[in-house]
Amino acid sequence: MNESLPAPTIIDLLSITGGALDQHVLAALRASGFEGLTTRHGYVFQRLLTSPQSVTALARSLGVSQQAMSKTVAELTGNGYLDITADADDGRRRTLALTHRAHAAIATARNARRQLLDALIARAGRAAVDETTLVLRALLLELGLTDEVEARAVPDPQGDVG
Repeated sequence: MNESLPAPTIIDLLSITGGALDQHVLAALRASGFEGLTTRHGYVFQRLLTSPQSVTALARSLGVSQQAMSKTVAELTGNGYLDITADADDGRRRTLALTHRAHAAIATARNARRQLLDALIARAGRAAVDETTLVLRALLLELGLTDEVEARAVPDPQGDVG
């Protein structure tokens, strides 16, 4: 290590690790046959896990234009991850729901994360992982994201899903 450079802080390491973790999960998804998914699609999936939603409501909750959301919905529908149905009360309104394929992809992503967590516990120990979890929850609180995490409404850090 170059002694003239400061050692990375926990914040630096979290930033680097976050992107690497996303790539790890996407690689696991591709290896399991779930093509066409991106990290940004996960933000759509998280919202639809709570309940089916309209394109408009989903766009609003993600802070994107309806046009951007429609593009994302077309991608996810084309790859078999979303079902679109016409609203019974208003045929112009479309309701989005996750398909069985989407739920299988979510299970695969969760499994990839679980395996990584198990490896981390084996390497660092349960106590260290539990303590780090407390630190990360404190960071979420500091960033004002605690409620969003609990509600599965974390904003996309890139600010757009399209």
